[in-house]
Amino acid sequence: MKTFVVIPAGGKGLRSGFSAPKQYLKFSGKELIVYTLEVFQKNKSVDEIIIAAQKAYFPLLKRIIKKYNLTKVKSVVDGGKERQDSVYNALSAINAAKDDLIIVHDAARPLLTSNTLNNAISVAEKKGNALVCVKAKDTLINAKETVDSYLERKEVYYVQTPQIFKYKDLMKAFRKAYEENYYGTDESMLVKRLGKKIHIAEGSVLNFKVTTKSDVQIFRRLIHK
Repeated sequence: MKTFVVIPAGGKGLRSGFSAPKQYLKFSGKELIVYTLEVFQKNKSVDEIIIAAQKAYFPLLKRIIKKYNLTKVKSVVDGGKERQDSVYNALSAINAAKDDLIIVHDAARPLLTSNTLNNAISVAEKKGNALVCVKAKDTLINAKETVDSYLERKEVYYVQTPQIFKYKDLMKAFRKAYEENYYGTDESMLVKRLGKKIHIAEGSVLNFKVTTKSDVQIFRRLIHK
C-alpha cells in the first residue's frame, strides 16, 4: 500500500491581505509552502506528493522543489476554481491502487507535527480514514447580532487537515459530488455523503491555517523564535 499526499495550493489567499497568495510568502527566507512540504518529505510513510496550484506559480514551485530537494514531489498540476476542483485534479493525475491512502493537507498549515501526522496515518490504516480535529475549548454560541443559543462544546470539534482516505472512497465521493453538483468545504464532507463513518484523529492548536494578517504575524513570530 502506498501513501500519496495532495496539497491544494490554488487559493489566491485574499483574506491574508497580501498581493501574493500566503503560501508563497517568505518567512525567514523560506516560502510558507516549503515548511508544509518538508513535513511530508521527511515522513517515512509518505511515498509521493502532488501539488495543485495556479499555473502562474508553476515556475516558482519548480524552483522551490529543486532548491529544497523535495524529491517526493512527483507532479504539479493545475488547480481548479474551488478547492474541491484542485484536489480532484491532483487525484486524477496519480496512479493509485484502490486501497492506497490519500492524505489531503492545506498548503497553508505549515506547523503540522510528525506525531500528529503519524497518528492520523495510523488511524486511517486501522479504520479506513482519519480526520484531524481539535476539541473545542471555548464557549460556543449560535448568533447573529445577539446570542441565540449556546452549543454543548463537549461534542464540538474544529476540523483541520490532514484528512486521510482510501483512494477508492475519495474518488467515489468526488464523482458523486460532481454528479449531484455538490461542493463541500472539505473532503470529509464528501466522503460522509457516501454513508461512511469518519474517524477522528487528534490535532493540535499549532496546526492552524495561515489565513489572515493576524495568522501571518503569529506564524512569523513562531518561526523567528
